[in-house]
Amino acid sequence: MSVARTWSVALVGLEGAVVEVEADLSRQLPDFRIIGLPDKSLGEAVQRVHNACANCALALPRRRITVNLSPASLPKHGSGFDVAIAVAALATDGLLDRASVAETAHLGELGLDGRLRPVPGILPAVLAAAKARIRQVVVPVANRAEAELVSGVRVIAAAHLAEVARLHGAEVDDPELPTAPATAAPPTDPTTPDLADVIGQQDAVEALIVAAAGGHNLLMTGPPGVGKTMLARRLPGILPELDEAAALTVASIRSLSGESVTRLDRTPPFEAPHHSASIAALVGGGSRVVRPGAIARASEGVLFLDEAGEHSGGTLDALRQPLESGTITIHRAGFVATFPARFQLVLATNPCPCGNHGVRGAECICTPIAIRRYLGRLSGPLLDRIDIESSVTRVAVARTRGDVDAVTTASARERVRTARARAAARLTETPWRTNSAVSGVWLRQGPCAPAPSVRRPLDAALQRGAITLRGYDRVLRVAWSIADLAGRERLESDDIGRALYLKKGLRG
Repeated sequence: MSVARTWSVALVGLEGAVVEVEADLSRQLPDFRIIGLPDKSLGEAVQRVHNACANCALALPRRRITVNLSPASLPKHGSGFDVAIAVAALATDGLLDRASVAETAHLGELGLDGRLRPVPGILPAVLAAAKARIRQVVVPVANRAEAELVSGVRVIAAAHLAEVARLHGAEVDDPELPTAPATAAPPTDPTTPDLADVIGQQDAVEALIVAAAGGHNLLMTGPPGVGKTMLARRLPGILPELDEAAALTVASIRSLSGESVTRLDRTPPFEAPHHSASIAALVGGGSRVVRPGAIARASEGVLFLDEAGEHSGGTLDALRQPLESGTITIHRAGFVATFPARFQLVLATNPCPCGNHGVRGAECICTPIAIRRYLGRLSGPLLDRIDIESSVTRVAVARTRGDVDAVTTASARERVRTARARAAARLTETPWRTNSAVSGVWLRQGPCAPAPSVRRPLDAALQRGAITLRGYDRVLRVAWSIADLAGRERLESDDIGRALYLKKGLRG
């Protein structure tokens, strides 16, 4: 039999599907064909494989080679199949050990000189191979650190095709070739911004801590220069560190985005797209290769939209479904890609286009219709999904860093950690771990449901139409976060009152 088999991985969104790469050698005129629904870049692998094998002194058989990528119904794209195709083709003539080839997955792009070039998405691809119980994976040297983040699989990093061939029993010399460079890692700020840098704004800082304690969405309204962006950028620092699964998810999304991943970052991600960003930039997409957008990159962390009133209404409304489901699904002809979207939404907006509406000592030059149009970008359904609305005002008296009343990131993080531990203990017998995720039915009718006398102000707000039933449940979730921060085991009227204030802001 002249058929050789190996493995590779096709990525659809964040999910990887193991692909069987079969190569068949037949006694016909020399030819090289790839079948199994490849895209154009994958079809070009024929020439890359030919030249790479020739330049590594690995002669392909001078007969007809047919490579099948199975399952054929799954779309395949990109150059990450190059190494697997080359290895399978070489094994058809007995140049490589077929048994060794068959138990190994191969990932990477081939240069014309035989070098293995790095490809995006190595981390989710190796994760998919490990789930399929493939115990050995060959990757480019530049992707070594990323691939080794996955446990339970042996990672073999190769610089060129000759190394891969020797791994499978071929006797070939090592060519003198430079290693393909790795993708440059994005610059990171070694310093973590501290809450103590925020001057004044005690109410806003407390609202931020409540939002962190329960994982709640937050809207900050105020004139320019009052510290809305400063507060938002300090939210990831007071959130609990990511666990192993969440850190792997974040790293996988970064890998799909083309970033270099060398370690698991335990700090929740922070994404702040510009107000001119399109819906596609926010949601993600692409015609053939689907890349994650800002929503997916913010998963397990914070999505911050500054100048929310300047974003288009369509862009803001695109957030509604991910906020409810925790996922973002992108439909394309032939496939559907799903990314996680478990993020904390933080919005910041001015009260009007000029930013001076309702500001003491300032003159607003905006017409009433301009103000309504500006604030109307934040639709009712979107605001209904916001748990906390905080009005941030200008500071009258400056203070210096180090004042005794300053709230530091370390102290706030400890309060948040304690509150989340208390919530997790209360929710032990449920599928939820944070207050923001708890079902409304459980909040209203479960074992921890507040007494009628405690929820009376909330019932009154619902009856007069001040809040919807969804808003009712969100107020209860915020109230539990306030109670957890205070160390209380049951809800009290003060918790409900404070949560109502945080929900309605100064509009109440």
